[in-house]
Amino acid sequence: MSGVPKNDPKIAVVFATMNRWQTAVTCVRALAAQTRPPELVIVADNVSSDETFSELSALIGMPFEFIVHRMEENLGNAGGVHAAMEHAFSKNVDAVWILDDDSWPRPDALAAMLAEPLDPCVIRHPLQIDPATGKFTWPLQIAQNGDFHLIDSIAEMPPSHSTPSRGVWTGALVSRHVRETIGPVMAELFIRGEDEEYPWRMAQAGFKHEAILAALMDHPGPPDIVRWDFFGKHFFFERGLADWKLYYKVRNMVWLKRKQSGAGKAFVIFAAYVTAVSRFDGFHRLPLLWIAFCDGWHGRLGKMR
Repeated sequence: MSGVPKNDPKIAVVFATMNRWQTAVTCVRALAAQTRPPELVIVADNVSSDETFSELSALIGMPFEFIVHRMEENLGNAGGVHAAMEHAFSKNVDAVWILDDDSWPRPDALAAMLAEPLDPCVIRHPLQIDPATGKFTWPLQIAQNGDFHLIDSIAEMPPSHSTPSRGVWTGALVSRHVRETIGPVMAELFIRGEDEEYPWRMAQAGFKHEAILAALMDHPGPPDIVRWDFFGKHFFFERGLADWKLYYKVRNMVWLKRKQSGAGKAFVIFAAYVTAVSRFDGFHRLPLLWIAFCDGWHGRLGKMR
């Protein structure tokens, strides 16, 4: 049964990549160095034009079954992870560990997450460390005194083996039971949306997240991020994003907020981006935001036209 905890689960690791062969190879080698390696690793190559496919395919002697899945077209991180994740579950794994190509688990990370029997109703995850700062790659929401609070470093973590958390995508260990309950990753989001939408679906279905103190993963953080409060909510903005990344971020957030909370919240998140872009990037980017807003509002997902 998918809901029964297992002492020795079969784990697959999945991530997507494109034109970053050195980064992707580093990730695979970090997985090969695990003291408790996964049984399967699947990398979705989003039609790279560099040596990514050949360099990954040349990796031999891995302590796991290794598959480089060549996508027929570039479907972004969401589409790549969707394809790799579905392939992994078709091979009867018990859980899938979702990574980015630049998230590199330290040797004991997977072993720490499996130190206790796998609970199919809990999404465990490592702590993501930005090598440049020693702090978390992104602020982490953990439960403290009956509520969730943002913290920025390991020093702020409780000393217990695991701590309730929420909203985690990269590093999430997703059981077959979770996948069967909430469905697959939405490939249509392309990029910068799956990391919000899939954890939300997990929470809606009653699944919990759990940060594992001894599981660490190096993952470089955004180089230029602004953190501020907007209408009482924490808001994070990356200055100087490429147009296509900004488009997907705004479009997907407008679409998701409308789905989650209605038109009012969708307008609020759009207003936050208009304010941030005007202040930090310049008014010349506002037409792009309007296109992103209209597409998100009307549910026009998939690739940016």
